[in-house]
Amino acid sequence: MTEVRVPTLGESVTEATVATWFKKPGDSVAVDEMLCELETDKVTVEVPSPVAGTLADIVAAEGETVGVDALLANISAGDEAPKGKAADTGKEAPKSVDAGAEEMKPRDPADDVDVMVPTLGESVTEATVSTWFKQVGDTVAQDEMLCELETDKVSVEVPAPAAGTLTQILAEEGSTVEANGKLAVISGGEGTAAAAAKDSAPAPAAESKGGKDVEDAPSAKKAMAENNISRDAVTGTGRDGRVMKEDVAKAIAAGTSAAPAPEAKSAPRAPSSADDASREERVKMTRLRQTIARRLKESQNTAAMLTTYNEVDMTAVMDLRNEYKVLFEKKHGVKLGFMSFFTKACCHALNEVPDVNAEIDGTDVVYKNYVHMGIAVGTPTGLVVPVVRNADAMSFAEIEKTINTLGVKARDGKLSMADMQGGTFTISNGGVYGSLMSSPILNPPQSGILGMHKIQDRAMVVNGEIVVRPMMYLALSYDHRIVDGKGAVTFLVRVKEALEDPRRLLMDL
Repeated sequence: MTEVRVPTLGESVTEATVATWFKKPGDSVAVDEMLCELETDKVTVEVPSPVAGTLADIVAAEGETVGVDALLANISAGDEAPKGKAADTGKEAPKSVDAGAEEMKPRDPADDVDVMVPTLGESVTEATVSTWFKQVGDTVAQDEMLCELETDKVSVEVPAPAAGTLTQILAEEGSTVEANGKLAVISGGEGTAAAAAKDSAPAPAAESKGGKDVEDAPSAKKAMAENNISRDAVTGTGRDGRVMKEDVAKAIAAGTSAAPAPEAKSAPRAPSSADDASREERVKMTRLRQTIARRLKESQNTAAMLTTYNEVDMTAVMDLRNEYKVLFEKKHGVKLGFMSFFTKACCHALNEVPDVNAEIDGTDVVYKNYVHMGIAVGTPTGLVVPVVRNADAMSFAEIEKTINTLGVKARDGKLSMADMQGGTFTISNGGVYGSLMSSPILNPPQSGILGMHKIQDRAMVVNGEIVVRPMMYLALSYDHRIVDGKGAVTFLVRVKEALEDPRRLLMDL
């Protein structure tokens, strides 16, 4: 028997949490095959098998905290795999009648295919099941989408690994699953749907609604219990009369509306808090929204955030864009927008004021000699910030193409973790929603973020004359711990100068 122990976790790290077991007792393992994953405060550590053999037992289950060199599991060498509890006595455990009947079932377990949680990205260890596109008993084709998972940053679609029938769903909508966790089971072959339904059918109850016992949705059961509603008072609209959460909500609303009116002579009843509660809807925040809320609050609590403002005359940029947009699109295959001008102007200003492109790490200041420009994008599920890498070395066309590609991926929920990591400065365009002026919040650990706003015609005094010009307010929020007021104002003035005279970008002025 070979022991599997917790490896060295790193300097000053003395314990870890068992996050995921990739193997279960009785499974064969090869040398260096991954057995489990441990999580520490900083990193995730995979534990490989030291020998080939069979995983005899697991000592530290998922969720347990273990110290360095603690025993995780035992591996038996050769073919001496454990055969159940009777293996300790050297005798095969006797089979019950039910167990024998199970063996005689025509369905071959070898046809079952597990649907597992895919790789979620670096440092992402769990996700929430947001939507199931299929139900138990449905026939699925290989690579057909089964469900959608939601992580802190992105949505992940899970395709069917094989064709067959969905016989089990192990993680319901709203449940949290670990990386490489088991989501469902697909059975192959003919007649599996009927076999699965027959195997999973519960014993008939003495009396049941609709003549059969139907398993209601867990969320519906919870809602009925919380509101003290009888199952018989709810009409199920799900498959085979299954009660869904929406059915309970309808029953509550119907019960409220059917409540007897007060007698004519009685005084009008004042609205109560219970009435308000019946008109409210409680929805759990998505993982993305939870992460956005946490990070924005952390930014306010950590950084000494300050905002400085200026305004820019967009005449020169708009004239240049109108003059060359047709030729630009014809040559480069992408439209010429305003974001490339602002990105180039910010890169130019960051080169002169490097503090705005730096970050604080403990008691050190880390200066970035490159610009990975974050572009804030609003999506139906929340705000995301994909990153244009090495934007300072890109042409206008390369910037526009990259922003266009990232924007499409953001709208389709296809952004990866790599697309949103490593930004050094961020641009947020609230003007697309009509915002005239705002104070953007820093995207930590960055030290600066530029807020663009709506372009609006205003009366301006130019060379002693009042003229109408397309004006935009600019806002720079910065971390005052590292960026002084002089540097922040200088940065914003350089952006203004570059936009009001784009030739300065070509001349590096």
